[in-house]
Amino acid sequence: MQSDGSGSAAYVAFSGLTGATPDGRKDRDIFTDGTISPAPGTDKKGPTAVLKSVAKIDPMLTFNHLFNQRWEPEFLEGDNRSKFVAYLRTFVNLGIHHIQGNVIDDAILRDAQEHPENHESLVVRVAGYSAYFTDCHREVQDQIIARTKQKLS
Repeated sequence: MQSDGSGSAAYVAFSGLTGATPDGRKDRDIFTDGTISPAPGTDKKGPTAVLKSVAKIDPMLTFNHLFNQRWEPEFLEGDNRSKFVAYLRTFVNLGIHHIQGNVIDDAILRDAQEHPENHESLVVRVAGYSAYFTDCHREVQDQIIARTKQKLS
C-alpha cells in the first residue's frame, strides 16, 4: 500500500502495528476507515448528528479529515431525495470541507466477496482513495460492509 503521508492512506497497515486504544479499539483491530469517520456502530444518533460532531473539529488545526458515510440505495430515491439534499445543505452550512460516500447494498458487497468474478468492476470509496472492491483485503471489505448504513428520518 502506498502512503500519501497521512493516516488515511495507511490505516489498515498501521492498525496491525498498534495496540489497544482508549476508544475501545482492541489490540491490532483495524482503525476506522477515515481520520474523522465514526467507527462502525458508534454513530447511533443519525447522519446529521455525525455532521455536527465532525463540524466541531477545525481542519486547519488537525492532521487531516477523511470523512466517510455509507448509504443504502433506497434512501436516495423518492421522498428521500429531498431529505438527502437537506442533509447535503447541512454539510455545507456547517462548513465541513470534505465528505465521501458509498451508495451500495450489503447484498451486492457480500455477493462480491463470494463471487468476485461477477463484480470485477465494482468500485468503492475506501479511505482517501477508490479501489476495486474485489482487490481489497478481506478485512477492508468487511469494514466497508460494517459501516453504518445511514438513514434519514
